[in-house]
Amino acid sequence: MARSVHETERKYEAPEGVGLPELTGLPGVAAAAGPEEQRLEAVYYDTSDLRLARAGLTLRRRTGGDDAGWHLKLPVGGDTREEVRLPPGRAAKHPPRELGSLVQVHTRGTELAPVARIRTTRHRWQLVDDRGRLLVEVVEDLVTAQDTADDSRVESWREIEVELGERGDTGLLDRVEALLAKSGIARSRSSAKLTRLLAGRLPSGTSRGGGAGGTTAGDVVRAYLREQADAIKHQDPRVRRREEDAVHQLRVATRRMRSALQAFGAVVARDRTRELTDELKWLAGVLGEARDLEVLRDRFERAVDGLDEELVLGPVRAQLTRYFAPKEVAAQEAAVAALDSPRYFALLDAVDALVEDPPFTPLGARKATKVLPDLVARTYRRLAKRVAAADDDTGLHEARKSAKRLRYSVEVAEPVFGKRGKAYRDRVKEVQTLLGEHQDGVVARPVLRELGARAQLDGENGFTFGLLHGLEAGAARQVEERFAATWPELGRPRLK
Repeated sequence: MARSVHETERKYEAPEGVGLPELTGLPGVAAAAGPEEQRLEAVYYDTSDLRLARAGLTLRRRTGGDDAGWHLKLPVGGDTREEVRLPPGRAAKHPPRELGSLVQVHTRGTELAPVARIRTTRHRWQLVDDRGRLLVEVVEDLVTAQDTADDSRVESWREIEVELGERGDTGLLDRVEALLAKSGIARSRSSAKLTRLLAGRLPSGTSRGGGAGGTTAGDVVRAYLREQADAIKHQDPRVRRREEDAVHQLRVATRRMRSALQAFGAVVARDRTRELTDELKWLAGVLGEARDLEVLRDRFERAVDGLDEELVLGPVRAQLTRYFAPKEVAAQEAAVAALDSPRYFALLDAVDALVEDPPFTPLGARKATKVLPDLVARTYRRLAKRVAAADDDTGLHEARKSAKRLRYSVEVAEPVFGKRGKAYRDRVKEVQTLLGEHQDGVVARPVLRELGARAQLDGENGFTFGLLHGLEAGAARQVEERFAATWPELGRPRLK
């Protein structure tokens, strides 16, 4: 079974003839143990077009050292990456299925094969405090690397790595970096040995253009779409590993992208994105089964915990487990199966194409401050119509979906309108939250009725589930009253 660690490290280029400075004089450092020599050999795996390297991931099988085995490194942020490890096993042509699954969002069924072999002679120093606890590890690597696409080309270089220990902090990393800089040792331009070796086969820059603070409507919308595309790729392996809240976050990213394409169809041509929004709806629906079960189970467990014990008749908590556990397992398996499907891979291809070259309309080239407010206002008017027509649970559910679209459309424009945009988004979120609470109650009541009936059929007491059903009905009426008082306070978005 794989285990995971987070590592925070920085890499430096070490010119010939420049040695490491004395490091024991740093604050908090009592001693520097070492140098210890290690000989490491690693085979790196990727697709033929280097999709993992382009995304900042590395997958290798390494022998030698303290952590021999399969290593998958996933970006986390800044200098930190998550390393997923498996034992080395026998040398194999293909990586373990467990690690291959975690990179499917990039490989999309394409075969992984060796792309590089790297041998390293490492000298390691460990900086420790007065109790012998590791603060920082400093290594000097003499690297010999070979690109498997050209066996005749071998490159060699020297580099320094500084990795944070369990008792260290980033302030100490900064101090080490300052000492290295004084010796002429500068930050590396590559985040990994592999990217340095394959630099000639990787893009030198990015063609993305226009950031979140861009001046045109197209810049702003595209930046938001890119954020959601990145979020989908980040959450995908978390869903596969069944990490907490991962299904929800992946579903939110798909919904945000879909809402943006719907709300700003006058900027990114709606007739060119309709198929993609349909596919995003499909994915959100598949993920929704797992998420809705998770929300319901948590809602019921909290409700039971809030009751006086004399009102909890029978094995209520066990009944909840029996009901939800198999359904959640099946829903999780269905979600992962969807993430392994050709349909999902085609969706990802469409998302990449959209972000790379959005089908902008002429409005996309106009100033964001001129275009976006009117489109946000149009989304508000849609919500207002839904609220005015909402006279039952179904109507309030439709209003909730419109509130979500309004919230996300304001979120798109927020980089342009700053505090005004954020303040209005917060007010929309309050409306959406109320409507969401109401819909959760609508979904909960028939499930409670089913649980009560099952309890009776099994010869157990269904009283508690009936009680919870009544509490849900009362809570729904209270939410409706709160919504009636909150809705008039929202008002129109005034972003101009």
